[in-house]
Amino acid sequence: MHQSHHHRLSHRDRLVVEFDRALRTLIPGHRAGVRPSPAEQVSHTSLSKEETNRAAGLMRVNHTGEVCAQALYQGQALTAKLPGVREKMETAADEEMDHLVWCEERLTQLHSRPSLLNPLWYGLSFALGAGAGLISDKLSLGFVAATEDQVGAHLRDHLRKLPEEDLKSRAVVQTMLEEEESHGAAALRAGGYRFPKPVKWLMRLASKSMTLTSYRI
Repeated sequence: MHQSHHHRLSHRDRLVVEFDRALRTLIPGHRAGVRPSPAEQVSHTSLSKEETNRAAGLMRVNHTGEVCAQALYQGQALTAKLPGVREKMETAADEEMDHLVWCEERLTQLHSRPSLLNPLWYGLSFALGAGAGLISDKLSLGFVAATEDQVGAHLRDHLRKLPEEDLKSRAVVQTMLEEEESHGAAALRAGGYRFPKPVKWLMRLASKSMTLTSYRI
């Protein structure tokens, strides 16, 4: 019912909806996850100050990645031409919202905060998503697949870097990894364009700058 109502909205109304989503994405504590965090299923373990700082930095990067994912999907949903593609983008954004909330909760538990640069990364990602959607749905879906590929690589790297004792962060990242890979595969099955290696390399370069800044700021 929610989806069909959303499809009847005018372009201007959809802009208002997306602006509301943006605020809820960027302002901590203004949204709730549908599913409980995987961190709730594992016991608390004590971390040293150095381990806590490292875990917080990595989870801050993961949180920023989810902010970018929200913006990307919302930009694409706004400009997608086929209702079925728009619906896929909106569904993916809803599922990714759980990841965003889980990372935010874990940051709070680690006595840390999200990146101060999130509004910048949100704006850039929204523009990329909207631009891809304006060109074609096939490109838009391909962009999702390529982005999820980058996110998956980051998450696997973070599983190697997170303190072994930080079972809660590891549980969150492991679940996110499985679901991100699923989203990427679904985008390709839906007809997404497979990006060539040079394009993926450029995306990896942009992703690296986000990672380095979000870890500290």
